[in-house]
This record gives sequence, C-alpha cells and structure tokens, in this order.
Amino acid sequence: MVAHLDADCFYVSAERVRYEHLNGLPVGVLGNQGACVIAKSYEMKAAGVSTGVPIWEAMAKCPDGVYVKRDFRWYEVLSRLMLEVVSEFSPKVEYYSIDEFFFEATPPPGMDHQRYAEVVRDRIKERVQIPVTVGIARSRTLAKLISDTAKPFGARAVLDPQEETELLARLPVAEIAGIAGRRERQLQLWGIHTCLDLAQADRRLIRDLLTATGESLWWELNGDPVVPIHPARPLHRALSRGGSFGEATDDPMMIYAWLIRNMERLIEELRYHKVLTKHVSLRVGYRDGQAGEGRASLEFPSDRFDVLLDVLRPCLRHAWIKRVPANRMHLIADHLTPRANAQLGLFESGGQRADTIADLKHEVNKKIGRFTLRSAATLPLASIYQDESNEWDICDVRGKICF
Repeated sequence: MVAHLDADCFYVSAERVRYEHLNGLPVGVLGNQGACVIAKSYEMKAAGVSTGVPIWEAMAKCPDGVYVKRDFRWYEVLSRLMLEVVSEFSPKVEYYSIDEFFFEATPPPGMDHQRYAEVVRDRIKERVQIPVTVGIARSRTLAKLISDTAKPFGARAVLDPQEETELLARLPVAEIAGIAGRRERQLQLWGIHTCLDLAQADRRLIRDLLTATGESLWWELNGDPVVPIHPARPLHRALSRGGSFGEATDDPMMIYAWLIRNMERLIEELRYHKVLTKHVSLRVGYRDGQAGEGRASLEFPSDRFDVLLDVLRPCLRHAWIKRVPANRMHLIADHLTPRANAQLGLFESGGQRADTIADLKHEVNKKIGRFTLRSAATLPLASIYQDESNEWDICDVRGKICF
C-alpha cells in the first residue's frame, strides 16, 4: 500500500511553531518582496483570501490578519524533521515536495493501516508540532485523493474497492493532480466529469486524450500502482532560477542586475549538482502581460560565469522590450551533462584561470555567507541582498521530486 502525507497549511503552521501567538489568528505568508500572499491559514481562507492575491487585496478582505514574510530556510528545517519521522515508519520514502511525502505503508505486526496512518500523523505533531494529513490506498494517485479529502489533520486508509468507488464518484476529475484547464475541458467533452468516470472510461481513449501520463492515472485510479515511489531524486533534465522582481522596472541596468543575480544562483545550482549546461534560455515577463524570450546554445558545456554571460547577454537583448516595466525573469539551463563526462572545447581560452576564480568565489561564499562575494553588476540590488528572506528560495530546498 502507498501512503501520502501532506502538511496542513505548512508555511503558516511552520510560522506558528516559532510564534505561538499566531495560533487561532488569520495568518498570511507573503512572498519575497511582500507583494502577494503565497499561503494562508484556514481562518484567512474563510475571510475570502486566496493564494496569489496582492497584499492590499488581502488586507481589504481580512484587515485583522497577520502577515509575515516567508522563510524557506526555516521551512526546510521542519520539512527535514518530518522526513526523519516518516523514515522511521517506512523503508521507502519519496521527498515529493517541501510539505508532501509518498511512502510505502508498512504497519508493524498487529497494527492495521488505519491505525498506522493515525500513528504517523500523531508522531509528527508530537515531534515537529506540524499538523499533517495522511492517506493510504492501493496507489499513490488514490492515496493523494484520500489525504486531500481527509484534511485538516486527518488520517484515513481506504483499501476496499467499493469504498474507493464511492469516493471517486464524489470527486470532480479536476481533483486529480495534473488534470485542470484544457485537460479537464477535453475530458468533459467525452462525458468524463468525475474521477470515477475517468477510472471507468476506455483505457485507450484516455491514452489518446492524455497521452501515456493519462494512461498511468487510469491504472492508478483502478488500484494498480504503476507510478513508483522514488527514494532518491532522479537526475535533473533542466535547472532554473528566477522569479518576481517585486517592483516592476524599465531601467535596463536594473534588469541587467537581475540577470546577473539569477545567473549566479543558477551557476551555484549547476556546481552543486556537478553538471554543465549546453543550452540556456531567458524569459522576461512584463507588467502589461507581454513576455520576451531569448535562447542560445553554447559551443561546449559549461558552468563558467564568463561563458554563460556571453550567451545570456544577447538573450536578454532579444527578450527586452524598451520602456515597458518588467516584473519577473527566469533562466533555464538544459542539455545537462555530468561534469566528469563533459567534452570541453579544443580551443577554449582562459579556462584554468576562470575555474580558479570560480572555485575561490565558491569557497569564500561557503565560509562567510551566501553571495557575500558576487558580481558588481548586482549593486543596484543591494537592498535585495540585505534582506535575509531573499537568501533562500523554495527551489533551493534540494532533493524534492517535484522541482
């Protein structure tokens, strides 16, 4: 059997662990720049605040709310503690996200699966002080649907096929992870409105509509666990860094500073995973809804600052729209090659000196503090580097399957 564990309002719950006075209050957790709500408590949700709304809209709907800036460094501490507890109960655990785990449900002799789910839930609350919900079923897709319906602070094992059928009949097909928007509308054209409709549909039709991924969901909904639990994270096919600026800007020097910041973070990740990239892309989003993109291939795989900057500068020029305020940027590195297997350029110049500088920069930052030593091009972003919450991002929590 497969279990799915999901923390209840994890970011809010994590803030309540260190700030007990927040218990019972409507709490909203804000993003990097404090511009929007990225998580909210059940009390704030009841006031009509939804995830992603700007802070000013949230305050209008919930003026008595308490708003705090997110701290992914702290959230990772609690996430790792939860992972330790789950690992005590199961030999095979998948670290799916910062607040979600899939694991093999293996109750000890004399304990049924329902009691097992309750014990895991209660042990995490006791040890980590985070409320979680645990669902157990014959497949991971069913387990997630069960945990979603058991929130908050629930524990439920559904192993009887008849009980599964009754549950699936009540749930809209969009409750399945990966089914939304276009896919949901496409299924509805074929009379598939509930999870049970999908499970009872012709498997070949589902494959035609949703490709092999949809067929996997079909098998899973019918109790056949075709999606395995991954105790170790598979190799990345791409790495990305970026996000919101907080305050939109049309200043080219400021936009260039964001390019350097995101590039240094991307290089940090390439070095951590010991891979080089052969292809990069840069995407810039603008306040008026426009977007620009630039792509480039490297002559040889690299993670060097000077090499990546040479190819990303033209990408930025291609993505830049003059006199239109930009508010977000993302860099993506793909065609990844393990550093040990990379074929370097025959006529590459300055390689040894550049690698020495990169190694020195890495060691200084490792010893003194993240990004203590950085490119002078980031000086327009001094306030960003002075804000501790910007030192850590959700994608910097490593080992998760879903990133």
